[in-house]
Amino acid sequence: MANPTQQQTLQQKRAAHAWGCIEQITKKPEDFRKKYGSQVRGLPALIQSDGLGQALAFLKAKDKNKKESYYFVAYEHIASWAQDKESGLNAQGDFLEWLLKQSTTDYRRATAEVLAYLSWIKRFAEAKGWQDEE
Repeated sequence: MANPTQQQTLQQKRAAHAWGCIEQITKKPEDFRKKYGSQVRGLPALIQSDGLGQALAFLKAKDKNKKESYYFVAYEHIASWAQDKESGLNAQGDFLEWLLKQSTTDYRRATAEVLAYLSWIKRFAEAKGWQDEE
């Protein structure tokens, strides 16, 4: 059997982390799951149009209930991957604050990594049928 490439291994690690995050959401009420699903489905487009920093700031600004909203959970899922050594980013502390201190090269690398990670979150949320009707 051929050895998997590093990229395949990283993809598998992204998928495993994303699946763990999705499993946490299954314990939430249905309305929460649907709104979370809709939010993560739109995040890649938001990141591509406004930038990663702006998207993260949006999620933090929308978290009016402090740690109880689907915005906060989406932010935390992204941040937990960025802080995971497997992501290669090695973000420390608050992800947005860390991101704003990075060079342009590292900012772009973080953006690419978050987009790759979100593709898994998005697909798993879609597979669960989590989509707000609005």
